[in-house]
Amino acid sequence: MVRFSMVPMLLVCGALAAQAPKPGAVKRLSLREALQISLQYNLQVDIAQQARIGTVAGIPVAQGPFDWTLSANLQTRRLDTAASGPLITGGPSYKQTYTTYNRGLTGDLNKNFAWGGNLDLNYSPSYSARQANIYNFYNPGNFYGASGNPYTASFTATYTQSLLQGLGTEVTLAPVTIARKNAEGADYTYQLAIINLIASTETDYWSMVYGQKNLADKQISLELAQKQLNENMIRLKVGTMAPLDVTNAEAQVAQAEQNIIAAHAALDNARDTLIRDLYPNEERPASLELTDEPTLGHIQLNEEDAVKMAMDRRVELKSARIAKDVTGLQLKVAQNRVLPTLNAFAAYNGSSDNYNGIGQVNSDLTGIDYPGYTVGLKFIMPIENRTARGNLSIARANLRGSELSLRNLELTTILQVRTAVRNIEATEKGVKAAEKTRYLQEKTLEAEQKKFENGMSTNFNVLQVMTNLDAARTAETQAQIAYATAVTALEQAVGNLPEARNFIIK
Repeated sequence: MVRFSMVPMLLVCGALAAQAPKPGAVKRLSLREALQISLQYNLQVDIAQQARIGTVAGIPVAQGPFDWTLSANLQTRRLDTAASGPLITGGPSYKQTYTTYNRGLTGDLNKNFAWGGNLDLNYSPSYSARQANIYNFYNPGNFYGASGNPYTASFTATYTQSLLQGLGTEVTLAPVTIARKNAEGADYTYQLAIINLIASTETDYWSMVYGQKNLADKQISLELAQKQLNENMIRLKVGTMAPLDVTNAEAQVAQAEQNIIAAHAALDNARDTLIRDLYPNEERPASLELTDEPTLGHIQLNEEDAVKMAMDRRVELKSARIAKDVTGLQLKVAQNRVLPTLNAFAAYNGSSDNYNGIGQVNSDLTGIDYPGYTVGLKFIMPIENRTARGNLSIARANLRGSELSLRNLELTTILQVRTAVRNIEATEKGVKAAEKTRYLQEKTLEAEQKKFENGMSTNFNVLQVMTNLDAARTAETQAQIAYATAVTALEQAVGNLPEARNFIIK
């Protein structure tokens, strides 16, 4: 497998150093360059990143109910009224008009606490004045009067503490805790998107490498077949070979040409797939030429160590454990909601006398000249409480489901790791066997050609060995690519793929 031990660690955060290709250019790419381009331009990574940002923003949203809340209400009013009649029984008649002025301010400061308490502070100063005009019908003239000491105020401080439902930080802070765990889970989802992208990019890269190598193998086969045909034509001209042998050689050439056409098509398809993955929105190069080839080399792990590594590192398992923790916390909240509501409260009520100025009113309040106190309990219990009990059943089912999902994922992970370890061992042996087979087929062809030149073999045998050599080269290339993809699968299965490629996800 291609390693990058000399390449410095990079930060994967959506802005890597890969350069966009020039339109119409043929771009040469190493595996690492392909990964950089993929991480830079891939839309799925951007989507996962935005989802992570949005989920992190949910933390202050969940903390919002514990903020101080300030509210204020300011109002002013004027009211005119009138009445006619004697001021006293048997007295003269008067027309009375009144104008009432009211101004008031209500300021309220409220705070919820994590332990299940609530504090409410209320300050309410007010102004109230009344003007009276009296007109005597029998003795015309206006009389005016106004009320005095128009200012007064009140101050109330009330503390309420939950004693059953809503008591304790675990329950009251559950939305905050869940928001933080969801943010952590979104981070794992983001990491998983990058890991999957690295894996799929490597798979597509090696698919195109296979296309390049397969085309090169088919071209070599065509050259050998064409060489054999040319030699047969010479022998036909000098009368040492039958026309049928030339026809067989021509058929071999035609088959080799047909194989090249198929290899070209497969390479073009693999190249288009890789270009589409690397450049979803950017200008694309006219073509790609890949420079890396798979070589033997991977992390050395036995099954037991590989399984342990996967249990510790796989982001899917970390995300599933977070989901289990969230459902467990939701169950505790649901259990608390089944309890009746019992709140204790204590209130201080301060008031003032009426004065001509607001300063004297506030002095009465701050001096606690006219105090009042209230303490009590408030109890609420739904008779059947079906909503809370139904939610409790749902929470229990969700927790059990998350536990089963986690266990299923653990078993799946173990199976994936063991399969990946065995595939590595098998494909590594397969590469060595395929290399040996190809080497022996080359030697067999050399020997068969020499025997043919000395009249000890037939044209048919030479062509058959050529076919066997072509199949051996194809099998060797397939074994190399299978090994490369098996390495990717193993490093992905144990949760080590980004680190193996010297990427740090933050």
